[in-house]
Amino acid sequence: MRVDLFDFDLPEERIALRPAEPRDSARLLVVDPNNGSHALSDYQIRDLPSFLRPGDAVVFNDTKVIPAQLEGIRHREGAPGQQVSATLHMRAAPDRWKAFAKPGKRIKIGDRIQFGHGENVCALGSLDATVEEKGEGGEITLRFDLSGPALDEAIASVGHIPLPPYIAAKRPEDERDRADYQTIYAREEGAVAAPTAGLHFTPSLFAALDAMGVERHFVTLHVGAGTFLPVKADDTDDHKMHFEIGYVDAATAEKLNAVKARGGRIVCVGTTSLRLIESAAANDGTIQPWQGATGIFITPGYRFKAVDMLMTNFHLPRSTLFMLVSAFAGLDTMRAAYTHAIETGYRFYSYGDGSLLHRKD
Repeated sequence: MRVDLFDFDLPEERIALRPAEPRDSARLLVVDPNNGSHALSDYQIRDLPSFLRPGDAVVFNDTKVIPAQLEGIRHREGAPGQQVSATLHMRAAPDRWKAFAKPGKRIKIGDRIQFGHGENVCALGSLDATVEEKGEGGEITLRFDLSGPALDEAIASVGHIPLPPYIAAKRPEDERDRADYQTIYAREEGAVAAPTAGLHFTPSLFAALDAMGVERHFVTLHVGAGTFLPVKADDTDDHKMHFEIGYVDAATAEKLNAVKARGGRIVCVGTTSLRLIESAAANDGTIQPWQGATGIFITPGYRFKAVDMLMTNFHLPRSTLFMLVSAFAGLDTMRAAYTHAIETGYRFYSYGDGSLLHRKD
């Protein structure tokens, strides 16, 4: 499909720079493409339970954001040191990370980079790495001198929360972001971007779901920095998705299959949990235990195998995520939904409001 079909104009003032307080007071646009002229309705996040039924299952991504934005000095024999920035996006080994580097063109294989200089020094000493591989679009592979938990501790010491570029361009990261840009149920470290639909949940909203008899299940997909990359191709067939690591354990797969077998619905919180469940699902809709790297790219025409409803935030124009929601609820419906959201003051992107989508029949 043509990528420009997924374009729209968003006023700058619609980009949220801080989350709503409390989190579940954010607005919720309910989108039901099977409900004719009543496809769009306005609520709040805390109203979510009223759209669910006992026996439904809500699936969350429990990945935890790490401070994956690193600033350092590149060292090369015969050349002066140069300031570089690296955003880690996927772990390749206990001592290796793939990263997006700036300025990427000036970095070469074999360069040494010292992270955490000046006042921001790792408690264990310097955090040094060697550029082992170089790919396209500024992507590099870093082999660190530290490994495993020691490397994790060093990254936590010198790194910064990698705020999305549309927020970072307007204000610097601060201590508040370390809490705001994390779900209350985050536990598996490894993401460099938050599963932002999950940022809306509070203990009281969890309690309301439990009281209804709605099941809560957790899967893990470590969101990578590739989620912020624009689609530069003119046609979706020419776009290359970046891979992300995740897993669905056997117990969770079994419980979700039991939900479907008794007529319950699977409701994914966020496009990340949806992409993972659809990666793990067989053609008959059965969810299998699964682990690995997924690069699933969902555009209109995709046949959803397992997921019935999707709660998600409002996404960037011409993005893979806007393509995904358009595949789920229909392109015309989602264009109308986004027009309504813009006209009625919904807040967009990571810290913004949410939507609840019914899958188009």
